[in-house]
Amino acid sequence: MDALVICGGKGTRLDFDGEKPLFPVDGVPMVDRVLAALADSRIDRVYAVVSPHAPETAAHVDCPTIETPGEGYVADLQHALADERVEGPVLTVAADLPLLDAEAVDGVLDAHESGSLTVATPTFLKSALGVSVDTTFVHEGEELAPAGVNVVGDGPDRTLVRDDARLAVNVNRREDGAVAERLLL
Repeated sequence: MDALVICGGKGTRLDFDGEKPLFPVDGVPMVDRVLAALADSRIDRVYAVVSPHAPETAAHVDCPTIETPGEGYVADLQHALADERVEGPVLTVAADLPLLDAEAVDGVLDAHESGSLTVATPTFLKSALGVSVDTTFVHEGEELAPAGVNVVGDGPDRTLVRDDARLAVNVNRREDGAVAERLLL
């Protein structure tokens, strides 16, 4: 399976004088941590999805890139999925998941049977960890937050709920970065 690392956003909430994917968590840029997790997983090929908002990230990553217009997450993802090099189904991963590791990635791949798979974590877990919660939805009576990892494929969408800090900690604010560093110890 191919993977798309979404790393072309502006990262305005982070209050970082640099590009969000390059924000260091314990001295290592977040995008490097995500790329390492994918390299150690069962993923076949990885593409970094970049935009005009992230030229330093595009130059930094050590994998093929897909240039997008930088019109937002959904528009850029659709642009990347249309790239002729990408074969579906595709794992999509946000570049701001510094705790992600190969085991978590492979667990998502194991859970994917067909179609698309939305991966989410309980909002109570994010709150208990002390990280921000920006978007939520209710699934089967439980309030969930998107995990930043999904499988995009043809067919129906299924939701996978994981009570896993590796998927719950995405860094949108400096405080989230501090939580990630604490959990890495």
